[in-house]
Amino acid sequence: MEAYDRLVKLVQDAAEEVNKAEGGNKAAGTRVRKAMQEVKQTAQEVRVAILGARGEGGG
Repeated sequence: MEAYDRLVKLVQDAAEEVNKAEGGNKAAGTRVRKAMQEVKQTAQEVRVAILGARGEGGG
């Protein structure tokens, strides 16, 4: 599923920024918050896709 793959990539890409933010880098914290917003939106896309598959008899 494309949305799920994108979600996984977003989380993996954010990992380095999270480490920087934990070290006190304020700019990295801003980038993490932005990335988490994208994660949230993509997770919603995954949810909708799963519900759609279920409605089509997929589960």
